[in-house]
Amino acid sequence: MKTIKVILIGAGNRGEVYTDLMKKLPEKYQVVAVADPEITRREHFKTLHGMAEENCCKHYDELLSREKFADLVIISTQDKLHYDPAMKAIEKGYDILLEKPIAPTPKECLDIKNAAEAKGVRVIVCTVLRYTPLYGTVKQLILDGKLGDIVSITHEECVGNVHQSHSFVRGNWGNEERSACMLLAKSCHDLDLLPWLIGKKCKKIQSFGALSHFHAKNAPADAPERCIEGCPHKDCFYNAEQLYLHTEDPAERKWFRTTSTLKQDPTDEEVEAAQWNTQYGKCVYKCDNDVVDHQTLNMLFEDDITATFSMNAFNRGGRFTNIYGTKGEIRISLSGGSVEQPAINFFDFATREWSQIEAGSGSNELTGGHGGGDAGIVNCLYDYLTGQGKTEAIPTIGESCHNHILVFAAEQARHTGTIVDVDAFIESL
Repeated sequence: MKTIKVILIGAGNRGEVYTDLMKKLPEKYQVVAVADPEITRREHFKTLHGMAEENCCKHYDELLSREKFADLVIISTQDKLHYDPAMKAIEKGYDILLEKPIAPTPKECLDIKNAAEAKGVRVIVCTVLRYTPLYGTVKQLILDGKLGDIVSITHEECVGNVHQSHSFVRGNWGNEERSACMLLAKSCHDLDLLPWLIGKKCKKIQSFGALSHFHAKNAPADAPERCIEGCPHKDCFYNAEQLYLHTEDPAERKWFRTTSTLKQDPTDEEVEAAQWNTQYGKCVYKCDNDVVDHQTLNMLFEDDITATFSMNAFNRGGRFTNIYGTKGEIRISLSGGSVEQPAINFFDFATREWSQIEAGSGSNELTGGHGGGDAGIVNCLYDYLTGQGKTEAIPTIGESCHNHILVFAAEQARHTGTIVDVDAFIESL
């Protein structure tokens, strides 16, 4: 059995998730190198994976300037830092597992696609919903004709109010200039999922959305700049002291603390220092965020199939999908706030009865797992790279790039108040 040697570029939460899963499959994967500017993260990965000292580097150039010495590069840096390491890894002939989004601009997405196709390397984008037991089962039901012809889909991404405050208000993805628009940073999963389920291309797209709640107009008059400065509103849903210093959920605590300090295992003192020195300690209504906190898309696919997508922060969390076909309807729940069983409920027009179809366990989307999608992509990736097993879920970089372009078309529609013709938009690029 071939063991795939892996280089990790960007040792944050997502990089840790994928490499932790790979470590559980030692006959399939070996993580041999890491590049990350934070020394505590490098040291953590060096110890965990038994790496040589010379393979633990501050900057990825130190690894990608060498002769090729591995098979796969995982790129899980911040969104705006995907392009350069991706292009350099492609040039060296590495296959790539690329954390979504591909890149924050259409040009960079197309550059990566064109370079990968020209070089003949495989770039697999981590739109992991395809690999969940839940949506994998739904896709097979569609292929088996259980629903007949698809007529329409409604799909909701419930981000979760606390997740929104942490990642998309205080965090790295709250400001378009630093990262990307909300639809690209969070919901390119979903704009990849819909075309995959339908099996046809989107032709027209319309969008509405805004930042309605997380801004200065909603700050209490007596709230200080930072929660730790004695904010009287201790019962605020977004009190930073509670979230980062005192939360009792172990998984949530680790995720909040490490992502707010950039250190692998921060002390209480380091987390408290982050409250004073980073945006994670600021009042949630006084940050520099500008991404939307709710957005809706109307989409027209080939054969007049319609779809609506809604992203919203004001909920517990999870994803919910209704698919309407000529033989029946499916109602799908991927819970993001508990370990409930994700459910597929099918109404059969022939029997006029509901039935439930099992598809595996759910997971907490806030702290990782994506309903089994993270493990799913790691397992599917090995089969894909070694030419064995069932790998139909994996898109080409061309397909992934096309589905990313839908995000940019939707944003043009939102900003101009128009309905955008997708083919014409792509031609304009």
